[in-house]
Amino acid sequence: MSCPMCDKDTKAKYRPFCSKRCADLDLGKWLTGGYAIPTMETDEEDSVPAGFSEENQKLH
Repeated sequence: MSCPMCDKDTKAKYRPFCSKRCADLDLGKWLTGGYAIPTMETDEEDSVPAGFSEENQKLH
C-alpha cells in the first residue's frame, strides 16, 4: 500500500500515510475544505419558499 499523499511506502505508525508530515497535510486539506464535494445548490436565503410568490414578497 502506498501513501495517498506522496505514493511512498506506508509506515505502520502512520498508516495509511508514510509519515506524520503526510498525515498532517491530509488533515489540513480536511480542515480547510480541500476535500469538499461541489454542489449545485443555492443559498437558502436566495430561494423563494414554496407557496410564496414574488407578488407576496412585494406586498410585505
